Formats: sequence, structure tokens, C-alpha cells
Amino acid sequence: MPISHNYLRPGITCESKENYVTASVWAPFAGTVAIEKTDKTRIPLYQSTGGYWEGYNLPLTKGDLYHFIVDEEQLPDPASRSQPEGVHGPSQVVDLSAYEWRDQHWNGIPIHQLLIYELHTGTFSAEGTFAGIAKKLKELKKLGINTIELMPVSAFPGNRNWGYDGVFPYAAQHSYGGAYRLQKLVDACHLNGIAVMLDVVYNHLGPEGNCLKKFGPYFTDKYKTPWGEAINYDDAWSDGVRNFFLENAMMWIRDFHIDGLRLDAVHAIKDLGVKHFLSELKERVTEHNNATGNQHFLIAECDLNDVKYLNPSERGGYNLDSQWCDEFHHALHSLVTGEENGYYSDFGGIGPVVKSYNHAYVYDGIYSPHRKKNFGSNTDHQPGHKFVVFAQNHDQIGNRMLGDRLSHLVSFEMQKTVAAATLLSPFTPLIFMGEEYGEQHPFLYFVSHTDEQLIQNVRKGRKKEFKDFMRDLNPPDPQAEATFRKCILTPSKERSTLQNNLLSWYRVLIDYRKSQPFWNKDSRQNFSAGNISDKVIHLNYNFRNKSLHCFLNFGKEPFIVDSPGEIITSSALLQFGGSMEGLSDLAEGNSLFLPAESCTLTEKL
Repeated sequence: MPISHNYLRPGITCESKENYVTASVWAPFAGTVAIEKTDKTRIPLYQSTGGYWEGYNLPLTKGDLYHFIVDEEQLPDPASRSQPEGVHGPSQVVDLSAYEWRDQHWNGIPIHQLLIYELHTGTFSAEGTFAGIAKKLKELKKLGINTIELMPVSAFPGNRNWGYDGVFPYAAQHSYGGAYRLQKLVDACHLNGIAVMLDVVYNHLGPEGNCLKKFGPYFTDKYKTPWGEAINYDDAWSDGVRNFFLENAMMWIRDFHIDGLRLDAVHAIKDLGVKHFLSELKERVTEHNNATGNQHFLIAECDLNDVKYLNPSERGGYNLDSQWCDEFHHALHSLVTGEENGYYSDFGGIGPVVKSYNHAYVYDGIYSPHRKKNFGSNTDHQPGHKFVVFAQNHDQIGNRMLGDRLSHLVSFEMQKTVAAATLLSPFTPLIFMGEEYGEQHPFLYFVSHTDEQLIQNVRKGRKKEFKDFMRDLNPPDPQAEATFRKCILTPSKERSTLQNNLLSWYRVLIDYRKSQPFWNKDSRQNFSAGNISDKVIHLNYNFRNKSLHCFLNFGKEPFIVDSPGEIITSSALLQFGGSMEGLSDLAEGNSLFLPAESCTLTEKL
């Protein structure tokens, strides 16, 4: 008898402990569907309801390679858990239930306590694998972060890619180590007190190796995205598509113990149905949390400044747990670099930074000259943890022509000031890999396609994107292996003294944030920000009888303010690579001396 398709798991499910293998594939227009093993043995599937084809207790075992045969066309499994020979090769049976987890006592990090570290698996370590990340967990734990965010790991063409060209959403990239190594990494993270977020892409699929269209109407021409065909979340036959991606999200949470998903560009998830895909996804995650007692969460990347994504369902929202706040980055970046081209033209000066501290969005319903319209919504009733802020991330570095980091654009002292500006904000902070010690290697855009026409199109696209900035330069070739290799992080033993000084400052800031009560629950309730001059910002937190005063001097000249309490620390100290021997050097009677490009903290009881 057909099973209920409400929670149907696509692909091949292998339960080796019970020696039981099932298959389910959505192919609503197919006349026949079968599984074909590499020895040409065919296993027919029977047609069920809703466009599904199914099979139970199949003669398959862990490690078997196979294809689906759809009306005599040989295709990989769209829900493949493994593509050991690449996106054009056969799929492989994987038993995700076989791993013996050791994290039984782990139930996650509360959403308001997240300290996120974004990394790219291929460039984070010399190995470029999940195992390479695991080897560096002690370094991450010493830094003090409690959450790592993996850029997308779903199978993509070749061995080098940011991950946003993935075409097998269920398969962990084989060159990274595949499914079992990812499970082992997550387990190791949990044993070290570190949560794992995974960046997933539910708004488009990559162009090379994308076989979903061969199975059914996974895409629609009702909408357009900047990256390819829009996924069919609300048109005819969309139930099967929605189930495919909902189950994908639940697979990462259920079978890989992933703590949270970062949902890429949710503004490009087009759904005008009664219940938006994101609302349904949040309901599924909440249901899982209630059943297990764990804390899994959803964080959106969105370009709309729209609190609809955060509001609860009773207020017409999608009830997501948090959202990236790009405008904090734009305001801060424009202030410290002076850049005002492109979308930075909406920013500049100290005012937008102060506005973002107090309201998250700079454009919260006011007119945007760059967009040429009123833009954004009010955030007054949103807790601070609902917004993830950063001074750097993969997009803001990698989408620059030369992949230059802030360490290439601002002084060493300013890097420390920017670190404090982010880590001591009332929002959830995110660090991009290498930022904590001022990595000098760039983070460039790279791919390893095999389709020559696609390669040429990518090269032309990059040149067109940067034509106004190139002058006598050409963007690095995205297809070249050398472009990828330039991005691999510097080994810790090769870092300079100044880089280690910067790392020490990051550790102090993170430890301070974790140890103080100002960031308990909703930090925005006890917070205010204001500018003392056109270069100095004062952040003020109050908790019961204790107050924190953070002075951020973004100017190239020192500044003097009235001293509000005891000096706790300063980025200008020698131990952090500065010029001040001790805290006493910052006190001038009842005044506080703020060195140029510095952060100074004081507390008052």
C-alpha cells in the first residue's frame, strides 16, 4: 500500500541495521521508473499517488552505485546522498543511520547566545575537507565562538566552488569527505561545545549537472531569479517540490544533527500560496524541536529589510529565528573605508552606523536614494538576536574584484575598532574565517565547471560585473585552480606577531561578551548608541546597577571624553599591538583619552 506523502523522504533510504532499503522518487509524468545498478540489474518501482514511484525492501546495500531509469533515460538520483564520481556520475547508497553519535547530551545553543564563525570548507584548512575543519576545532574553541556556519556543501561540479552552484541538495560534496565525514565533524563540534549551522540554497540550483527538470516540474517560469530558474513552490504540481526541499532541510537536522540552517537569499524564494514555504519549514522545525527537546533554528539572508520574515505567524510573519542585517555591514564598511560606490552610496559618515545600532535597519521605511524608493520596515519590537551583523562575510569580500578583506583596506588599529564595533553590538555577531587575525590571503570567487561554454560565460560575467573598476586589471580567472589556492587560510604557525595580537583582542572581546550580563536575552532593551562627534560613537548598556560604556573612535586623531567609570580594556594596549603601555595612560583626571582608531571600554557600578 502507498504510504502517506506528507513526510515522504525522497531518494534511497538505507537502514543497514535492519537490512532494509526503500526508494521514493517524484516523477509525476513518467511512464516507467526503475533503479539500475552498475551491473545493469534493474529494480522496477511501482507508481504510487501524487506522482511518486516507490519500492520497499530492495536488493541494495550500502555503497552500491545506481541510476534511476526514467522512461529509459539514465539519470542520477535527484535526492542522492552521495555522488562519488561527481555530478555527472552514478549515485551511491548511503546509510545515514549507521553513524554512532556521541552527542546524546547536546541540545544546542540558545538563539540569543550565538557567536557565529562563517567558513568555507575548501579553503579553511590545507586539506580542504570536513576532517581538516575538525583538526582546527581547538583553535576555534580557544577563540571563543560557539557556532560555526558552513558555506553550502551540497554536491557541485568539480572540486572547487563556493557552494551556491550545488545541484544535489541531499549529497554532501564528495571532495569534502562526503556524508559520513560531515556527520563526524558535527559530532566533534558538539563534543567541543560548538553548534553547527549549514548554509542551504532553496531559491535556485546550479546550471551544471542539474537533473531535476528531467523528473518533474521542479521549476516555474512565473518568476525570475538572478541565478537561474525559479523553484516551483506555488504553481501546479508544487506539492512534490515543496516536499523535496522541506525533507532536505529536515534531513540535515535529523540525520546530520545540524543545529541551524542559514537560508540563502530568501527574497528569491517566490511563493504566493496560502502558506509560504518558509512558514511551513519553520513549522516542521518547531515540530521536531518539540519532539526532541533540542534547539534547532532558521536564519534568513534577505535583501528586503522586511520584518515579515521574523514576525510570528499570528502577525502575518514567517516566524524565522533571525535574519542577516546587511545594512549594519554597509554602514560600517562605508564609514571605515570611505567607499560610496554602488549600494554604499546610501551610506557614508557616522549617522548610518548609529542608526543601525539603534534600529538594525538603516532604511526602515525611509527613502533610499540608491533604490529610488521608500524602503524597509520598522524593527522596534524585534529583539537584538533577531539580526545577525558582521563587518565581513563571504559575499562582501568575495564579490569584490580582487577578493580584498578589510585587512587590505584599513589600518591594523581600525581592524581592532571594527572588531569591537561588531562583537559588542546588541545583535548576533558573525565573524568570517581569518578575520580574527587579519588574514592577508583574499577570498575570491572560484569554480571548477567542466562545461566549456559555462566556463566562458562565468569569465565574461565577472569581467562585465567589474568593467567600471578594472582599468588595466582583469578579475582573477574563477576557473583557475590558482585562484582557489590563493584563498586558503594561512596556517597558524605562519602568522605574524601583529596577527596574533589581533587574535588576542578578538578573544578578549568574545570572552567579555560571553561573561557579562548585558547580552542576556534581549540586549536592545538595555542599550543605546549615539555619536559624540563625527568620528566617535558611544555604546551604552545598562543591567541592574551596572553599566558598560564602549567608545569607538573611528577618527585618525585622539579624542577626549568625560570618564564614565573604571577603564576595563582598550584596543590601544601593547598586548594588542597598540602603543599604550597600560590603562593608566588613558586616564587624564576625570577625562578619558581615546587614541585614534581605537575602542575603549569602561564599567560603572
